[in-house]
Amino acid sequence: MLRIQQLKLDIGHSEEELVKKMGRLLKVGPKGIEKYHIVKKSLDARNKQQIQYSYTIDVELKKEKTVLHTLHKQNIMPVTDTAYEFPKAGDKSLKERPVIIGSGPAGLFCAYMLAKHGYQPILLERGAAVEERMEDVSCFWDKGILKTDSNIQFGEGGAGTFSDGKLNTLNKDPRGRNRLVLSIFAECGAPEEILYENKPHLGTDYLVAIVKNMRSKIREWGGEIRFHARVTDFLIANSKIQGVMINDKDRLAAKVLVLAIGHSARDTFENLYQNKVPMEAKAFAVGFRVEHLQKLINIGQYGERFADRLPPADYKLTAKAENGRGVYTFCMCPGGFVVNASSEKERLVVNGMSYHDRNSKNANSAVIVTVTTKDFKGEYPLCGVEFQRNLEEKAYRAAGGKIPVQLLSDFKQNRISQAFGRVIPCMKGGYEFADLTQILPASLKEAFIDGIGKFNEKIPGFSADDTVLSGVESRTSSPVRILRNDDLESPVKGLYPCGEGAGFAGGITSAAIDGVKVAESIAKAYKAIIAIN
Repeated sequence: MLRIQQLKLDIGHSEEELVKKMGRLLKVGPKGIEKYHIVKKSLDARNKQQIQYSYTIDVELKKEKTVLHTLHKQNIMPVTDTAYEFPKAGDKSLKERPVIIGSGPAGLFCAYMLAKHGYQPILLERGAAVEERMEDVSCFWDKGILKTDSNIQFGEGGAGTFSDGKLNTLNKDPRGRNRLVLSIFAECGAPEEILYENKPHLGTDYLVAIVKNMRSKIREWGGEIRFHARVTDFLIANSKIQGVMINDKDRLAAKVLVLAIGHSARDTFENLYQNKVPMEAKAFAVGFRVEHLQKLINIGQYGERFADRLPPADYKLTAKAENGRGVYTFCMCPGGFVVNASSEKERLVVNGMSYHDRNSKNANSAVIVTVTTKDFKGEYPLCGVEFQRNLEEKAYRAAGGKIPVQLLSDFKQNRISQAFGRVIPCMKGGYEFADLTQILPASLKEAFIDGIGKFNEKIPGFSADDTVLSGVESRTSSPVRILRNDDLESPVKGLYPCGEGAGFAGGITSAAIDGVKVAESIAKAYKAIIAIN
């Protein structure tokens, strides 16, 4: 098999044109190509007068060695497709089924892999199944009735279910776990193009269906999923996990326990700390959501000529503020919505989400400022949680429980806005004009204003006066890292911290990959419970 890299074609090209271009590059013609598949497809928008698609394609030919010998081209090379392999099972026997806490990407993929290979895991989810969860979230947005265990943060699929559903990751795993995760998504209902697009995404509407299909497969393979099953205590003896208490009354024995609890399980963090599970505070970032017209972003990224001919544009921006803090955009949602993502009473947090077609009028992202452990007072490892909660309480009070919004120009002048400009919010949940200036500490507010001004140099109009701010964006990553060794096991034996909440991932794909890695680690140590043909 030969790999062609950087094959470029104009936007709007046909499949026939793609095959012809491959044939010309390989000097075999279209009929000489037996089979091909797209490895990667990306948009090259560096020249806004000639935006093109750039492909990496694997091609099968009859006489590959002869063709390769005659070409001598740096962008054509032989390649071997290396398939992912789950490790061989270990020697130790499992008297109890492995237990996984949390059904976000990390927990869901860990359960999926263990179930597929005969380990019959029990997956505990404090929230509701995704169908019920959708109703609870809609009720909260429409009526303001918050269920603290079934919301955007908690429930089947985790916080990522209500997001843009980005699947790109910086993880360069040579074992093929990234490809595995994307393949599982595709097998469970995702569009095939996620397997090769440079920046694949799903959207909330696709994620809901995919999560349901993954649930069905886990159960089909002998796994069990329990909803409304909140872990309220950990049973530990001699630095070994013995089991958990569920809903303060039901005891579940377990010698293998996966902590895939997500970054909002603050009560669980506290319980782990009380049980002396080693953990430490870690840095994160906080800020506000910013909304612009999607058309403005399209023009900034594609130029006038292509602005209406390409999918909604995204961006990823970074800057260093004059006071030394890093400022960057996070969880950018083209054609998306800002959503009330609260999970605790009288505390408010926002997030961004998109549907698969990304068809709202606005683009939004979080513009966030780095927060280090030096910003926390004391040695308590959950100081970061208290820092987040303080901001969320201020955000809740700012607009009486509605999403507080303010125009950028008014934010700079410390005044409450009176009317919107060109940008009308696209939001899920009620919103109201309020004063956001009192939410962030002064040094973070200063860095935010400085950073958003620098972003205007990269995308003209980014810091326009009528840019809509909303807040607070405080749960960008976990404020805690639960310690683990090279085998992904805590100093408490049998306990496996996993995913974003434990401090080892950031985003859907990286969390899913970490779930796969933990499943592998368990499999290397223990025999499967049932044989799988």
